[in-house]
Amino acid sequence: MNSILFRVHFTWVAVLVSLLIATFTKSADAQTLQSPNQTNNSASVLYNLTPNPNPLQFPTKPEEVRIQGTVPISLNQALELAKRNNRDLQAAQFQLERSQSALREAQAALLPNASINGNLTNNGDGFFGGSSPSTTSFSGQAQINYDLYTSGNRQASIRFAEEQVRIDELNFENQSAVIGLNVSTQYYNLQQADEQVRINRSAVENAQASLRDTQARLEAGVGTQFDVLQAQVNLADAQQQLTNAISQQRIARRQFATLLSLPQSIDITAVDPVRIAGLWQLTLEQTIIQAYQNRPELPQFLAQRNQAEQQRRQALSQLGPQLGLNGIYSLQDRYNDSISVADGYSVGLQANLTLFDGGAARARAAQSRANIAIAETQFANQRDLIRFDVEQYYFQLQSNLDNVQTSTLALTQAREALQIARLRLQAGVGTQTEVISAENDLTRAEGNRVTAILDYNRALANLQRSVTSRTAR
Repeated sequence: MNSILFRVHFTWVAVLVSLLIATFTKSADAQTLQSPNQTNNSASVLYNLTPNPNPLQFPTKPEEVRIQGTVPISLNQALELAKRNNRDLQAAQFQLERSQSALREAQAALLPNASINGNLTNNGDGFFGGSSPSTTSFSGQAQINYDLYTSGNRQASIRFAEEQVRIDELNFENQSAVIGLNVSTQYYNLQQADEQVRINRSAVENAQASLRDTQARLEAGVGTQFDVLQAQVNLADAQQQLTNAISQQRIARRQFATLLSLPQSIDITAVDPVRIAGLWQLTLEQTIIQAYQNRPELPQFLAQRNQAEQQRRQALSQLGPQLGLNGIYSLQDRYNDSISVADGYSVGLQANLTLFDGGAARARAAQSRANIAIAETQFANQRDLIRFDVEQYYFQLQSNLDNVQTSTLALTQAREALQIARLRLQAGVGTQTEVISAENDLTRAEGNRVTAILDYNRALANLQRSVTSRTAR
């Protein structure tokens, strides 16, 4: 019963918050969204943000690193840029290609090895005093070898390489999810930095207006010098907060540019408005099960366990019989003699059995069994961590959604309180201290609302990453 009531409450809160956000972001959205004539084409934006293809290139002149322009991008464009430019993702792709080549190398043992060689030789008595003419001879040989039976070593090597490909595929998938999460988180950080600059700039404007009003009241003989000093101190504090916010905005932009591997002379800013990214429809239990099914870390540990098992088989195969096939065809000819070309062939089986190796093979097998146990332990540990991650971000999502509702209402109340404080001051029944306090409350309420929305979006991004759908392979 408690679970049902909680879900009903959660759904009601989500609907109410959506209505409130729609009300308070309508004007902001109208200012933020670009007109059709100003909309940047996504393809051209991505093309302009393409970094230098040479990974070893680095700037040598100040003008090469000087910021030439700021490009507004959306979250979807940022995700596309990261997919194309991020170097960690590129490294994961190279690792996958390397393991695929290693698999082809291991599969080559299924086919025989063939080789040919030849030798052309000229013999004589010497350059001085020799009486016999020189002779020229040719010899050649073709050889083929094939391992008929390896006691499972060949099959284990191939299976080991296949599991490595599987591990690197899962690593690429996991790296893609991590990069997507990092991009979303950094984008929300950039939004928060931009909003903080906007909020603090508005606070400076409010403080300037209050200072002008206070000075006018002093000149009219209805104010005091103390009120003016209070307004000046409040303005100085607001300007300091704005300066710090601008610094954090610049840092957030450069940090995001580094994550996206952007060109050295390009700066970026967030174009998407600050609003709730979406609602989570699954229950906690459904989310946990999806995470178990979709997270690539668990199959990675299973693949590592399978690799250790193949290494154990490889080690024990050294104690079993080894059987190989060998075939040789050779020919030899000495020029300018009366004998024709001489040729011959040989075909044979080669067998080998190690009677005693001092226990080395069984020791390697024991190491592999220990690796199997380690992989199983890591699997269990990762399973518990996945559940904790899901529960952590699920609870954060719920609390942040409640915070969005609370902060939205508080923002409305703070705006009304500031209007009342100014009216009271104009009517002579209020004080400048009340106005300053109301201005600070409004600034804090605006910041709390932005923080609540972006904290919700961060928790949602983490939760989506926890249950991300498996990519098709």
